[in-house]
Amino acid sequence: MDKIILTGDRPTGRLHIGHYVGSLKRRVALQNSGEYKQVFIMIADAQALTDNIENPEKVRQNIIEVALDYLSCGLDPAKSTLLIQSQIPELCELTFYYMDLVTVSRLQRNPTVKAEIQMRNFEASIPVGFFTYPISQAADITAFKATTVPVGDDQLPMIEQTREIVRKFNQIYEPVLVEPEALLPENAACMRLPGIDGKAKMSKSLGNCIYLSDTADEVRAKIMTMYTDPLHLQVSDPGHLENNTVFTYLDAFCTDAHFERYLPEYANLDELKAHYTRGGLGDVKVKRFLVNVMQEELEPIRKRRAEFEKEIPAVYEILKKGSETARQTAAQTLAQVKSAMKINYFDDSELIGAQSDKYAAKQ
Repeated sequence: MDKIILTGDRPTGRLHIGHYVGSLKRRVALQNSGEYKQVFIMIADAQALTDNIENPEKVRQNIIEVALDYLSCGLDPAKSTLLIQSQIPELCELTFYYMDLVTVSRLQRNPTVKAEIQMRNFEASIPVGFFTYPISQAADITAFKATTVPVGDDQLPMIEQTREIVRKFNQIYEPVLVEPEALLPENAACMRLPGIDGKAKMSKSLGNCIYLSDTADEVRAKIMTMYTDPLHLQVSDPGHLENNTVFTYLDAFCTDAHFERYLPEYANLDELKAHYTRGGLGDVKVKRFLVNVMQEELEPIRKRRAEFEKEIPAVYEILKKGSETARQTAAQTLAQVKSAMKINYFDDSELIGAQSDKYAAKQ
C-alpha cells in the first residue's frame, strides 16, 4: 500500500514554535524523505469556523498567514499538496455519511472534544459543527486515503475515532477506506511545548507564544521574560528543571553543536543541567543561550517568509492549484464510498438494467 500523509492546521492565527517542533519541522523531513507517495497539508478553515462562525474575517485573513508559515518552514508545493479545506466540498458529503456511523455518546466520550469544549466554555451551548468535528476530521483523513497522520499526543483520541469510523464503514459496506496510523514527534519535549508563561501548552488564545514570524527582537524579549524556577532566587541557589520552561525549550531545540558555538564551557545540555541543579548558574545566562539557539533556528524561516511575502498572488495560486489537485483525489474516494453504500444510482448500469428488465416483464 502506498504511504500517504494528511495533516494540517486551523487558520486562527499565525503559527508558533509549538507547531514547528510538534509538526512542521517533521512534515518537511517527511516530505523530503521520499517514503511517501503523496503529502497533503490542509489549512482547515471549515473546522476553524466551527468556533469562529461570528468572526469569519479572522479565518479569512489567517489563510495567508498559515500558508506563509508553511512555505517559510520549507514545505514545497512540488512535493506536498497545500490545500484549503472549504474548497473541497466532497469532504462535507463524506462527513454527512459518516455521521450515521457515530453515536452522540461516543462523541461525548472523546477526551480531546471534552477538553476543547471546556477550554472554550461551550459546556452550556455547543455548536453542532464543533461537537462533530472528529467526524469531519475523519472525512479529511479518509478522503485522501492517508496512511499516516502526524499529530501530537493530545490528538490521539481523534485518530482513534477515525479508525473506528473506517472499521465500521468497511465492515458494513465494502473495504474502501484506509485505517490511518498516528505519527508522534520523536522528541518527547516536542509533543506539548509549554507557553513562555509556563502554562501547560503554548496557545494562540492564551497569548503565550513565540511565533515563527516574530522578529529577532520579539523573540529575544519573549525568552528573557520566560518562566523558569520560582525558587531560584539567587545565582547560588540550586535550580529545578521540572516545569522550567527554559530547559524544556532547550530539550526541544538545542544540540551539542549549539554549545560549541554559543556556550563552549559546557559540552552538552546534561552538563548545563547539572550545573544549574547544584547552584551557581543564573537564569539570565541560560536564557541568553536559548536566545542564540532560537535565533539560529528561526532566522532562515524569517528570511524565506520575507521573500514569499513579496509574491502574495503566487502564494494564493499555490493554494488554488493544491486545492484542485486535492479535490480530484477526494472525488475519487467519494465515488468509491457512494458505490459501496449503493447510492451511486446513475452510475450503476447493472441496477438500471435490472430495474428495466423487471418492469419490462410486467408489460
